[in-house]
Amino acid sequence: MDAEFWHTRWQRGEIGFHKASINPLLQRWWPRLQLGGEEPVWVPLCGKSLDLLWLREQGHSVRGVELARAALEDFSAEHQLALQWRSSGEFEIAEGAGFELFCGDFFALQAEQLNGIKAVYDRAALIALPPEMRARYVAHQRALLPAGWRMLLVTLDYPQEQRPGPPFSVPDAEVRRLYEGCQIEVLDEQDVLADHAVFASQGMRSLVERVYLISD
Repeated sequence: MDAEFWHTRWQRGEIGFHKASINPLLQRWWPRLQLGGEEPVWVPLCGKSLDLLWLREQGHSVRGVELARAALEDFSAEHQLALQWRSSGEFEIAEGAGFELFCGDFFALQAEQLNGIKAVYDRAALIALPPEMRARYVAHQRALLPAGWRMLLVTLDYPQEQRPGPPFSVPDAEVRRLYEGCQIEVLDEQDVLADHAVFASQGMRSLVERVYLISD
């Protein structure tokens, strides 16, 4: 799960985690964050997700971080955004059209880069990381975010011994431990195994998808 792992996945086009449509859970539950519409949104490990476009269409400026430059270049090209690149410290940044997307190591981020962030959307970051990295990821992000943030978090929960990640299983108890001290509300919880034939073919017996509203 080092940087080379993800670079190789993008280079080979092994990006089954990329969805070809906007996540309906985002569309359904985003209003529960009760935002005004113009607040900047943070999307960790954003890839080239179409969810970025949807968030921008709601009026938000969108900031994200992604390790693979190929993902951000694809995002710009596929949607004719003509994002411009510049360097800043340890990051290359693609920006324009209401986007500011940092290319580099998530753990190199500093608080100034998340200044003003009011909302976070995590559909593919927490579940992309193995257990030993998840606590570090959450602690780092919580340390950087300004006070008063709200997050829409989507997780998967299944018997981890039934298949290797990613995506990894993140049980409810772990979410509550990682975000101890925050307000945590489960907005949705469904077994979605029937919608994922590949997982079912691997012998999995359940696949629970949860949507959380987490507030600082």
